[in-house]
Order: sequence, then C-alpha cells, then structure tokens
Amino acid sequence: MRYLSLSLSSTTMAAALSQVVGYEQPTQPVSWNKRDLLLYAAGIGAKADDLSLVYELDKSFAAMPTYPVVLPFKGDSQELNLFSTRMGKTPPGVPKAKVGVHGSQSIEILKDLPLASGDGWTWTTKYTGVVENKTGIILTSESLLLDPKKVPYAKLYSSSFLIGAKTGENFSKVVAGPPQGKPIPKDRKADWTVQDKTTLEQALIFRLSGDYNPLHIDPEVGQKGGFGGVILHGLSTFGFGARALIKAVGGGDPRSLRLFGVRFTAPVKPGDALETEAWEVGPGPNGTVEIAFVTKNLTSGKVALGGGIAYVKKAGPQAKL
Repeated sequence: MRYLSLSLSSTTMAAALSQVVGYEQPTQPVSWNKRDLLLYAAGIGAKADDLSLVYELDKSFAAMPTYPVVLPFKGDSQELNLFSTRMGKTPPGVPKAKVGVHGSQSIEILKDLPLASGDGWTWTTKYTGVVENKTGIILTSESLLLDPKKVPYAKLYSSSFLIGAKTGENFSKVVAGPPQGKPIPKDRKADWTVQDKTTLEQALIFRLSGDYNPLHIDPEVGQKGGFGGVILHGLSTFGFGARALIKAVGGGDPRSLRLFGVRFTAPVKPGDALETEAWEVGPGPNGTVEIAFVTKNLTSGKVALGGGIAYVKKAGPQAKL
C-alpha cells in the first residue's frame, strides 16, 4: 500500500507538471534609452573601436542586437532593483528544486531595435517545454518583446535547469524551442577566431543593465555558492560571444546579427580571457549564413558557451580575422 501511495503521488506530480507548458507569466512593461544601450555595450566588453555600439553620434550607431536579454531584469525603471523581485515566479506544478541555473539562451531579432523605446513596450513569457532527467527538470520559456502596437521585435528562448526537482516519471513535453546548432566541423580549422578579455570590473558594469544578483558582486555569496568568489553574468559572456561574431563575420555592423543562441557550459570570472571560434556551416534564412561556434575560457581552459548557433549577414573578405 505504501508503494502504491508513492506511485500515485509521483503520477499526480507529473500530471501537474503537464500543465506547465502553456503557462504565461504576467505581461511586463519594459523601456530603454540610448544611455541604456551604451551601458549595456560597455557591460559586454565593447572596445574603443566599437564606435557603432559605444558612440551615439557615429553614423552607424545601433543597438547591440542582444540588448533585449536584460529587459526582464530592468523592466521599465531606471532605478536599482532587488534581484529576487525581478525573477518570474516558478509556474504552478513544478516540484521544489535545490537550485536553479541558467541553461541556455537564444535571441532572434525580428526587427531592428529603435534607439529609445518610448512608452508602451511590453515583455511576454510563456513556457514551451518541460523535460525531466535523472537530476532535475529543464524548463524552456519563450519570450517576446512587443512594441505598443503588439508588433514583435525579438523572440527569445531561455532554459533553466532546476536541480533536484523531480516527479520520478521522466516527464517530457516540448511544443516549441529555438533552432539547434550544428556540430562543430572536425575536419577544418575555424573560419574566424576572435580573442577578447574581460576586466576585473566587468560584472560591476554589466549589473547596471538590471541584473543585480549578489552572486556577481559579493565574494561571500560566490564562495557559499561553490564558485570560489564572484562570477561574471552568463548574459555578459553571451554578449561577448555575440560581439565576436558581429566583428568577425558581420564586419562590425550590429545589424548583421539576426539570431544568436548558446548553452551555458562553465562560468567565467571577471578578468578571464575568452576566445570565440566560428565556422560557416551553411546558408541561413533571409540572406544570412549559418554559423556554428564555441566560446572558450582561455583562463580556465573550459568551454563557456557551447552549442552555438547564429545567423549573420556576412560582410566581405576583410571581415575574416
């Protein structure tokens, strides 16, 4: 009888979990201005020669296409926020987890961002996938950035790995997700290689775009979390990788990047050196090329961003480094 009770409990939990797919978070107002774009560019390591990202009077000045990833943290305020209040609530029916980590992130640019939003822009999020494995549950969500007329400007997929959350039923249901990257070619060297270096103050700058998680500034929090101190925001590393492809493949034009997606595979500490290797693996949609890439942490020797996929409007031969 005791075994039957446990079985029914896990089945009930799985049934509740099945209701997560389709669950929508409350719509969130968001906004930004030129200053926000400049601050974000600095947070992802933009250099003095990245004028199209850091100089508002440059004739090619444009929003870094990955900027929307910080909007759910920033919202529509210019003030600081408590990190715990900016995180969406776990959907009903998801078992309690020991800890949650950001597993993957992608962004598809549907329309170029204006340099300032004005009022009326919103952020929507709904869950499109639940996959249970031996150690926890992977939740996938789809977010849209919408203008005041509800026209989508960006579509984003994000996955969270909830370690320790389990029903025991190996439940799986996925209705939508991002394009998946092709394997890195093993028979040839990378078509482009870009090296970069984070600074010891990188997290201090990136957090000003809205993600005020203490893990990225308080060494004590990082020690308790098992990271040996402060680590850089995964979304800052995400931006470093995107900048590398814009520079190498897109000739420095921010508008060249139309899709960018990765898995977060190892943390980066402020001050670490990075290297992005990229391969052209086929045609992409709407005049782009498809890129497979990996971003390595040269300081730790580990891969920081894996499973990389991007669609980029390729510049001329001079873009190869």
